[in-house]
Amino acid sequence: MDVNLQSIYSVTPAMIAAAVAAVAAAMGILVLYRRRPPNSPPVVPGIPLLGNLLQLKESKPYHILAKWAEVYGPIYSIKLGSSSTVILNSTELSKEALVTRFSSISTRKLSNALETITGKEIIVACDYGEYHKMAKKHLISAVLGTNAQEVLEYQKRNRPHRDCMMDNVVAKLSAKINDDDCGLVEIREIFQLELFQLALKQSLGRDVGSIYVEELGATISKKEMIDILVLDPLIRVLEIDWRDFFPYLRWIPNRSMEMRIRQTATRKRAVTKALIDEKREQIAHEEEPRCYLDYLLSESALTEEQVIALVWEAIIETSDPPMVATEWAMYEIAKNPTKQNRIYQEIQNVCGSEKIKEEDLQHLRYLNAAFHETLRLYPPVPMTLPSHVHEDTQLGGYNIPAGTDICVNLYACNMNEKDWKEPKEWRPERFLSDEYEQMDMYKTMSFACGKRVCTGSLQAMLIACTAIGRLVQEFEWKLKEGDGDDVDTLGITMHKLHPVQAYIRPRGRCGSVQKYT
Repeated sequence: MDVNLQSIYSVTPAMIAAAVAAVAAAMGILVLYRRRPPNSPPVVPGIPLLGNLLQLKESKPYHILAKWAEVYGPIYSIKLGSSSTVILNSTELSKEALVTRFSSISTRKLSNALETITGKEIIVACDYGEYHKMAKKHLISAVLGTNAQEVLEYQKRNRPHRDCMMDNVVAKLSAKINDDDCGLVEIREIFQLELFQLALKQSLGRDVGSIYVEELGATISKKEMIDILVLDPLIRVLEIDWRDFFPYLRWIPNRSMEMRIRQTATRKRAVTKALIDEKREQIAHEEEPRCYLDYLLSESALTEEQVIALVWEAIIETSDPPMVATEWAMYEIAKNPTKQNRIYQEIQNVCGSEKIKEEDLQHLRYLNAAFHETLRLYPPVPMTLPSHVHEDTQLGGYNIPAGTDICVNLYACNMNEKDWKEPKEWRPERFLSDEYEQMDMYKTMSFACGKRVCTGSLQAMLIACTAIGRLVQEFEWKLKEGDGDDVDTLGITMHKLHPVQAYIRPRGRCGSVQKYT
């Protein structure tokens, strides 16, 4: 038999790529059209191989998912490449998944970016198991809880830090006021820095102005620390790697993205480790644990990588969620003078001439309602991290087979007209009417629920509610002209894209918010 060697060796890279693509397409189609089990949730039609990916390419996929719920119902299935994902768009179904059926879907399904940056060592990203329970116990006991005596001691130590933070915020805002008793301010610029300093004090026992990081060969300033530990990771975990939707093609390199993610993870780890190492040198001179890191280092069961990850998580938990909630609340308050005045009058009735304190929050019903209404309208994370079904289960009466992913669309839950009248309006009063019970404030599920409830929810509420109350108590607020409809957000999150800009005037002086120009 004659063999044409030239034809064999003339195979080009393009031909190889085409062959690989054909095989991948065939595999994708087989996965896409594998037999569905009986009594499955409704399926949103897609296209072969890609499924519904192209329909979700806009930056706010939770809007599209909410619209599909109007057509297919509160539970339906979509295809994201080779993966089947069930979307839950109602509070009732979400609680069934996160509480009743949790044992069947307790495994996390993380993107490549999220897994690389977190190492699956932080509480929010790790699978539910012994490590998750241990890590959550440490965080609650040392920083975030409220019940045990040792927790109260830690909270007492951290209370002056929180009070000092708000005094600093008020002082810096007051410095922006001109001779006409008026000033244009950006709350994010000031509050973000103070929250980060609070996070360092609670986690490490002290504020850190700068630190030399041996692994990076540079001295890192506080502003750079905020970027490396908070802002950069939040941006990077939003990056989409197309290989996440086609795991069987993960061998194909995506070098530019991989380099960005690895660099972010490396810098985050290096700075956190440097902060921990500096603290280790002081521990020998301390009589008892005084911060979260002290507590972690006293636990021999934790590895070094776990300690690094948990300290970083505590820093970002304190730095970010209260910032998001407070900024959106002040945005709504600044454009609603009537509601702003109601909050102020309530504070006056409860606190008089005294500064609002955390102990006062239980008596400030309208302020609490304003906080929870903000979380309803602007949930910090509009969609939960996907969970993976590791054994056959049921949701909403439908069969959900093992291998399926589950995602809760919190945005759709909170926009459901069956649960909320005029859901697109910011109306704190809804939580004070006879139609709602006190526990309905937590119906928004912004802090999740069940065994996956956000560990930092209590602290976020304490910080944000106290901050909102103090800012209204000290100043009258009015949005900068033209900013009343600025609700753009960062990517798929609810982080406000543009900082709130507002005019402020000290309380108790002549003039009113209506006179700002």
